[in-house]
Amino acid sequence: MFAAVLSLTVLGLALGWLLGLAARRFKVEVDPRVAQVEALMPGSQCGQCGFPGCGPAALAVVNGEAPLTLCPPGGKALVEALGNTLGVSVDTSAMNDGGPRLARVDESICIGCIKCLRTCPTDAIIGAPKQIHVVMERACTGCGACIDICPTGALALVEEQPTLRTWRWSKPELVAA
Repeated sequence: MFAAVLSLTVLGLALGWLLGLAARRFKVEVDPRVAQVEALMPGSQCGQCGFPGCGPAALAVVNGEAPLTLCPPGGKALVEALGNTLGVSVDTSAMNDGGPRLARVDESICIGCIKCLRTCPTDAIIGAPKQIHVVMERACTGCGACIDICPTGALALVEEQPTLRTWRWSKPELVAA
């Protein structure tokens, strides 16, 4: 009995030491900016940018393979944050950004088919089969994945009501003197 415990202990220590050695030898170097850029992105994995998720999109932005304006749900605020993080100047004046949008359900049309529940990447829609659904504002990223799948058109993207956290000062207009 003692020999079995001793042999398993020695085997465990030897394999643990080999795994530690392999982790140091085959370590993959990762640019720390990729993690910073990915943390700034919405994280909804919606795929509107043409990448399968926010991780590959962040890697492409850091490597210069994708523009900073690739994320539609992020809008101008994300582009400015990415520019500050990467130290790149970005002109956002040409962007047509109406601000953040959130999905809303029209209860008079919703039939409770749950197609939107299955499609939402952030699980922001609450409901059950054959019951009216509701969108949680804090979880919705405004990706619009649920809009196209709704058979009755009960879902729509509307502008987010400004709060102290989301309000932005508008640029003053030039007045000719």
